[in-house]
Amino acid sequence: MTKFNEIGLVTIALSALVGLGGCSNMTQQERDMAVGAGVGAVGGSVLTGGSVIGTVGGAVVGGAIGKEVSKDKR
Repeated sequence: MTKFNEIGLVTIALSALVGLGGCSNMTQQERDMAVGAGVGAVGGSVLTGGSVIGTVGGAVVGGAIGKEVSKDKR
């Protein structure tokens, strides 16, 4: 493995740990919105062939759906 790949893997691992640690004090609704936005962004990107507008639009729609799903759980 090249030095560049090793640095990239360490950076990704550290980013994942910091990201997960940042979610520890989120409410259930905030977690649902974040998950919805992530899934929506991936879906929008796939459906539009990687378009930025499709990715952002998917994240917005996914976040809104996640928020509404969380309301139903209460």
